[in-house]
Amino acid sequence: PKRNIATTIGRNALLNKQIDMVWEYTGTSLIIFNHINQPMSSQQAYETVKKLDARLGLVWLNPAPMNNTYAFAMTRERAEKEGISTMSQLVAKIEQVRKTDPEHNWRLGLDLEFSGRSDGMKPLQKTYNLTLDRPQIRQMDPGLVYNAIRDGFVDAGLIYTTDGRVKGFDMKVLEDDKHFFPSYNVTPVVRQDVLASHPGLDTALNQLSAQITDEAITELNKRVDIDHQSPETVARDFLKSKNML
Repeated sequence: PKRNIATTIGRNALLNKQIDMVWEYTGTSLIIFNHINQPMSSQQAYETVKKLDARLGLVWLNPAPMNNTYAFAMTRERAEKEGISTMSQLVAKIEQVRKTDPEHNWRLGLDLEFSGRSDGMKPLQKTYNLTLDRPQIRQMDPGLVYNAIRDGFVDAGLIYTTDGRVKGFDMKVLEDDKHFFPSYNVTPVVRQDVLASHPGLDTALNQLSAQITDEAITELNKRVDIDHQSPETVARDFLKSKNML
């Protein structure tokens, strides 16, 4: 098995029969591979990419319940103090401060990629009618956003919902109440010829996929990112706990 393969490299390796399967996100396939940006439900996204990839000899098995999508988050303490639980409430607060106390404008932490993506910050601002001055946007490596939120360097930041630091740093994930972000349900994608030559593989992968919930993966990520346990140990413990090893 190969780990930490870049998305497009893994995709090409699968299509070129250099690897047998990948775990892929529905949202990634929808947007990056198929250039579809229209909003749709998680089920619609899954059915769409499944149908498109079937023509390429790739089979999308059952998606995991886990949805590792984008969201904005704050420290739980700050969110509760300000009464913020949704993106719309965050935007309202940003606008309020802009008008009443511009010297203390709220700052948002973003990863470098999202700031420039065609499906990133600009359409998000349009969807939520959000106006930001350049100094309010703090761009940084994705991993640094979590620390910036925790340490008060930014007031809110863009995160992945199942990152272990969300739990480890006690963050409040804000509801995307206008459904801007697509679903990112991770799913085993296997070449059709591999499934045909390995009876029972689809059943085993579907059983594993069903166990990968938001809560489960967040805890596993926390053990790796916060508790500094090895991915191999964490994965082995998880499989044993589910009687799959």
